[in-house]
Amino acid sequence: MTQTSNRFFDEIGRLMNDAAGAAQGVKREVDAVVRNQAERILRDLDLVKREEFDAVKDMARLAREENETLKIRIEALEAKLGMSPAPGADKPKTDF
Repeated sequence: MTQTSNRFFDEIGRLMNDAAGAAQGVKREVDAVVRNQAERILRDLDLVKREEFDAVKDMARLAREENETLKIRIEALEAKLGMSPAPGADKPKTDF
């Protein structure tokens, strides 16, 4: 009877190991499918990468700084020439 019991338990143990291996395989497959779907959804959303956003943000900051510098230079030149600034020149444009 002990031979039969050991063989039965060996078979059960082997079956459990096979089931665990199959479950891990299924988990890997599900993970891969979910990852691919998530990547596809993110690509379809046309989101900008953080590095690109930061680069454009820095470009905008530099452009604003340059505009301020040029504005000061123009005002100094106008003052030197005795010109008055154009009407509405100090109002920012808001039509995008």
